[in-house]
Amino acid sequence: MSIFRVKAKARKGSTDVKMMAKHEMETGQRKGKDGNLIPAKFLDTVTVKHAGNTVFEANLGTAVSKNPYLAFSFAGGVKGEELEIMWTENTGANGSETGAIK
Repeated sequence: MSIFRVKAKARKGSTDVKMMAKHEMETGQRKGKDGNLIPAKFLDTVTVKHAGNTVFEANLGTAVSKNPYLAFSFAGGVKGEELEIMWTENTGANGSETGAIK
């Protein structure tokens, strides 16, 4: 399941990365139409690696909005290389995906 949309662009020795996650980010404090609490389900950690090195890591929580947007830059990277994105949820679910540097 791919949840991240990634735009990474290399230029002048660094890479600018913009990522948007398609995720509900439920806090566990909101009630559904039936009046019952919707269980908490949110991205807990997001890690991005380039050439085996961690270039970005975020610990998220319930205060982060639906479909979070993350942006960062790192030294290095060239067009055609890949970024490895790994994520975990508070529910224990996890996944990994890749994004190309353009």
